Amino acid sequence: MNYNLEERTRIFSKEIIRFLVKIKKNRINENIISQLIRSATSVGANYFSNKIFICRKEIQETKYWVELLAEASPEEKDNLKKLWKEAHELTLIFNKISKTLKEKNLKLKN
Repeated sequence: MNYNLEERTRIFSKEIIRFLVKIKKNRINENIISQLIRSATSVGANYFSNKIFICRKEIQETKYWVELLAEASPEEKDNLKKLWKEAHELTLIFNKISKTLKEKNLKLKN
C-alpha cells in the first residue's frame, strides 16, 4: 500500500488517463470522460498545493463521474470498478485528513 499521497494521487491520475485513452468514445460518454479527467487529475494537483478540502471535493466528484461512465460504457464496468475502489479509498483518506484539520482548527480557536 502506497502511503505517500502525493505519489498515490499522481499514480491515480495516470491510471485514469491510461484508461480513458483506450476507452471507446461515443456521443453519450464524451462529456462524462471530459468531466472525469478534470476531476481526477485535479485531486493530485490540489494535494500538491496542500488544498485538502478541494482534494476531498474533487475525489468525490471523480467517483460520481466513474459511476456515470460505467452506465454509459457498460463494457468497461470491471475496469471502472478498480478505479472507483481507489477513488473510494482516497475519499476515506481525505475525509479523515479533513476531519483532523477541522478538529485542530477548533482546538486552536478555543
